[in-house]
Amino acid sequence: MSAYAPPPETPPAAVSAALTTTNVRVTSSFRGARIVLYGAVFDPTTKPSDVVVIVRGPDAPVRLARKTRVAGIWVNSKPVVFEGAPGFYMAASTRPLSEIASFSTLRRLGAGVDHLRINAPLEQRTETRYGVRDVVVSRLGPDYLDWRRAVVRLKQNAGLYAASDRGVTFVDRGLFRAEIDLPAGAPIGAYSAEIFLFQNGEAVSRRMRGLTVEKAGFERLLYLFANRRPWLYGLASVAIALAAGWAASVAFRRN
Repeated sequence: MSAYAPPPETPPAAVSAALTTTNVRVTSSFRGARIVLYGAVFDPTTKPSDVVVIVRGPDAPVRLARKTRVAGIWVNSKPVVFEGAPGFYMAASTRPLSEIASFSTLRRLGAGVDHLRINAPLEQRTETRYGVRDVVVSRLGPDYLDWRRAVVRLKQNAGLYAASDRGVTFVDRGLFRAEIDLPAGAPIGAYSAEIFLFQNGEAVSRRMRGLTVEKAGFERLLYLFANRRPWLYGLASVAIALAAGWAASVAFRRN
């Protein structure tokens, strides 16, 4: 009697991708950049597949204040500071995200602007930033969604948040591409590109790629000087402003 040999298991589906460049150098003439992501789906079966690409830039605090009318005068209310909001966010997919996965799955993965994690700190405290006293609020109650929408709206108007339901296209069997447009105001720092492979509404494979946006040339030297020696940078700026004012007064002095 021959021994029974079980059939070989089918390997799981997987996704792989690469960026055409992993370093973007920003100079005074920088007007934005377009980066292309190429990838492939490896699946021995014929299951329908969807690909979602999420590019996220460095986190930074976002300070908002609401205009309120007091005694007939419009003044700013106590500011709210959201911490951890990405400076850049783009979600591209082969079709609308709501057709690819459920609400809970998209929320868990943070896929899409509507599911982006933008949270204030759990506690409420007072800090001093930009020379004024800011109140960091986390328990916003029903107003939280309005504040969150304001953050997203400001970022979208600046071209820093975007979503494309057809931003990922299959160019051949198993091969796909996506374009990432970085605006001129893209923040400096480390970016992450997450590539998800979806089948039957679930993410079955995930890859992560890195991208760096950095200043170059004289702008880089100035950027490093301002961040590493802020006091000297401030004094130098004041000195330059005073010198420019004096030069202008001499140039336009009347006899």
